[in-house]
Amino acid sequence: MMLWVGMVLLSLFLPIHSQTVNRGMVVDLASQDERVTLVEGGNHVEMSNGIVSITLTSPGGSITNITYQGSDNLLQTQDKETDRGHWDVVWNEASSSIGKTDNLEGTDYKVISQSENQIEISFTRTWSPPSSLAPLNIDKRYVMLRGSPGFYTYAILERLEGWPSFLIQEGRIVFKLQENKFHYMAISDERQRFMPMYEDRKSGEPLAYKEAVLLKNATNPEFNGEVDDKYLYSGDNSDNTVHGWVSNDKVPIGFWMITPSNEFRTGGPIKQDLTSHTGPILLSMFISRHYIGTDIDVKFETQDNWKKVIGPNFIYLNSNASALADPSILWNDAKLRLQKEEADWPYNFLHSNEYLKSDQRGSITGQLLVHDRLVSEQPMPAGSAYVGLAPPGAAGSWQIENKGYQFWTRTNEEGNFEIKNVIPGTYNLFGWVSGVVGDFKHVSDIAINPGSSVKVENLVFDPPRNGPTLWEIGIPDRSAVEFFIPDPNPKFKLHPYKLSIQKFRQYGLWDRYTDLYPKNDLVFTIGTSNYKTDWFFAHVTRKMGETEYAPTTWQIVFNLNTVDKQANYTLQLSLASATALDLQVRFNDQISPPHFETGFIGRDNALARHGIRGLYRFYNIPVQGLKLVVGENKLFLTQANRNGSKLGPFNSIMYDYIRLEGPTPINVGVAQQKQNM
Repeated sequence: MMLWVGMVLLSLFLPIHSQTVNRGMVVDLASQDERVTLVEGGNHVEMSNGIVSITLTSPGGSITNITYQGSDNLLQTQDKETDRGHWDVVWNEASSSIGKTDNLEGTDYKVISQSENQIEISFTRTWSPPSSLAPLNIDKRYVMLRGSPGFYTYAILERLEGWPSFLIQEGRIVFKLQENKFHYMAISDERQRFMPMYEDRKSGEPLAYKEAVLLKNATNPEFNGEVDDKYLYSGDNSDNTVHGWVSNDKVPIGFWMITPSNEFRTGGPIKQDLTSHTGPILLSMFISRHYIGTDIDVKFETQDNWKKVIGPNFIYLNSNASALADPSILWNDAKLRLQKEEADWPYNFLHSNEYLKSDQRGSITGQLLVHDRLVSEQPMPAGSAYVGLAPPGAAGSWQIENKGYQFWTRTNEEGNFEIKNVIPGTYNLFGWVSGVVGDFKHVSDIAINPGSSVKVENLVFDPPRNGPTLWEIGIPDRSAVEFFIPDPNPKFKLHPYKLSIQKFRQYGLWDRYTDLYPKNDLVFTIGTSNYKTDWFFAHVTRKMGETEYAPTTWQIVFNLNTVDKQANYTLQLSLASATALDLQVRFNDQISPPHFETGFIGRDNALARHGIRGLYRFYNIPVQGLKLVVGENKLFLTQANRNGSKLGPFNSIMYDYIRLEGPTPINVGVAQQKQNM
């Protein structure tokens, strides 16, 4: 930090070399008209346009050197050449659960196109048995344009029918930046900060899992007492569009990962994943188990034939002397560059036939209405709903879809939507509406053809509803963010961000339940309790000792003035996340066999990873009137482990929303009753 302050003072006497600031934008003036060059020599190739220069291994295709405006190498030179900037996947054979990392090193190098305005190069590998590498054909591409302050990278991955069964756990692009140069990280407008160094983690105290370390002897003493954990900086796919680092040079350099489209990522718009973290590390994740579990692994059987284009991502570099005093200047400029890249998507300058340009794609428009028959007589516009095209499957299947492409948008206030630049194929139209339970799926498949413009009409989402609401807890928004989130343990120092961050992004919140409920579990009384203050955000275990945890039972107490013993009531139960538990539901008898149980569910691990959601699950539970009484009733929600297995701090449920409905009124149509069975 002292070094940074010194550089700020020095900058007051420095000219802004080859740059000017125009309306907050960083504008590069030097060498913008230099042609793009390619130098091939020995085991390396170098692309340069006078602004940015990158050196890659040949024929492997790993990036060993990146310079900007004549700077030193921005990548960590202490790492071996193949581990500074590269693609990789973590995979395993179907017969094994042990993951193996494949850096997708090429065996052949080829110039795809070369002119003074653009160069595109390719590093390929063709799989053939026997091989210890992932059974994939690889084509990694790098593209540099004249006058562009960065470069593009994308990959075409392919597996052929008849190849061995296997699965991919994780796929990513990774850059390891100079540790002594990059200290300021920006993930969002709120999450920006100076970061600890990797060596600080080595001298810290390991916590509940290897990623989390309590800093004790940090290079910058201000960080002592903080927890460093890469999962603190995760983000939703829809938000994970630009992030990166700012250097401490005399004229600071920004190094940014820009992802203009999420179409190639797995899991849909609200799947969470890693961004940047201590190292300094810069990532682009396109496949991972994070916040979902093994359900989202890309699994291949022998008969499967598959090909997919991943990317392109744009690696953007910028600089401004004023960023010494305020590094967020370069962040704001990176956001502007993101807008340009999004406007240019899909790019028209790539030379792979597998990457489809705008005139080879189609679009879809429509209006989504929602009709909860016990709320309104007529369908109402589904404002701000998520609507998306994904490969065919059951309602909600897009959450774990992993082999195809997905295209999502949000509706306007009238429920209208348009999804542009859709790759041709057969899709289902999915959606969900904040404030409404359940998943929408259009009844018919959607065929997108090159140049087509599909218009869908009469889209009415009939959400699950069997009777009038007797009581409800929470907001159906697929997260637990509205519930009570405690302050972290005082021994963990909070980092003082300039802007407040989401409270759930703190370490150790799971143990705060035991502090608040040391002996008796949570009891929530309808009509008296407030879910914002009285409903703990995660149904966790109770800590009984240093390594012992016990299951817990929560109670919901409610009164009924009348009960129809001959009728059926309904418990609508939405879960925002689950990790390795069986949730059991009982009415008015805590020791009886469960009235309902989910079975063993969940590998989300969202709690440990400072998330507020994982895989959404919805249960429509019929309740016989015989289970209820006039007056006080109790609903018991009990954690149960599998086969007596030992529980830990992260076995948990995050509730999204709970609603008890009365008997079905006579005036609700048969069609509605059938849909909700």
